[in-house]
Amino acid sequence: MSRVCIVTGGTRGIGAGVARTLAAKGWQVVATGVSREEVEGFLAGLDADLRNSVTARVLDVTNDLDVRNFFADQARVDGLVNCAGILRRGEEYDLEVFRQVVEVNLTGTMRMCVAAHPFLAETGGAIVNTASMLSYFGGPQVPAYSASKGGVAQLTKALAVKWAADGIRVNAVAPGWIETEMTRGLREDKAREAGILSRTPLGRWGQAGEVGALVAWLLSEEASFVSGAIYPVDGGYAAA
Repeated sequence: MSRVCIVTGGTRGIGAGVARTLAAKGWQVVATGVSREEVEGFLAGLDADLRNSVTARVLDVTNDLDVRNFFADQARVDGLVNCAGILRRGEEYDLEVFRQVVEVNLTGTMRMCVAAHPFLAETGGAIVNTASMLSYFGGPQVPAYSASKGGVAQLTKALAVKWAADGIRVNAVAPGWIETEMTRGLREDKAREAGILSRTPLGRWGQAGEVGALVAWLLSEEASFVSGAIYPVDGGYAAA
């Protein structure tokens, strides 16, 4: 039987790269997006050889009923990758915006983990959450994003300890500067880009598929004794 992995935020950005990588490695992937337009655009852009391995659905990770209904339709879950996330650069000192960002990035991750738990306990599955280099560094323009990603890192550790007895491994990736729609503005600002690349030892932007490759390993049996870890994917940025 094919292994099934849910990838939230899997229809754009890093999540889409993860979804494509997992499908190419033989997983049956259920990718989720925030709108019908986003989901349809993702499916239309899939390579022909991946179309039988990927389905996509609209899902609001902040909505309890939506999440319950989503899992009611799942027969089996072997992996969960939480990539759904938002960032509101320059707006997050507004407390309502702050709350919205934390609700998606942190509480949404917890909501999906709790809902997936009984399925993963049945299959001995694994979770990979998406932290960030801003789990460790301060982001003055994105206090909510930074706080939520710091929370994701600690949530990952807590769930890894709690759910080890159920045979569920929980890890996280912490991407650095990845070439996605979210970073387009920075890449188009040549002065900002130059500062980012000069600080990154590998001297380039990362690709979503490079994050996907690490996620695939963390979900695999090759990582069977790895749990509670946060893996940077940042070209050496955090070490510089």
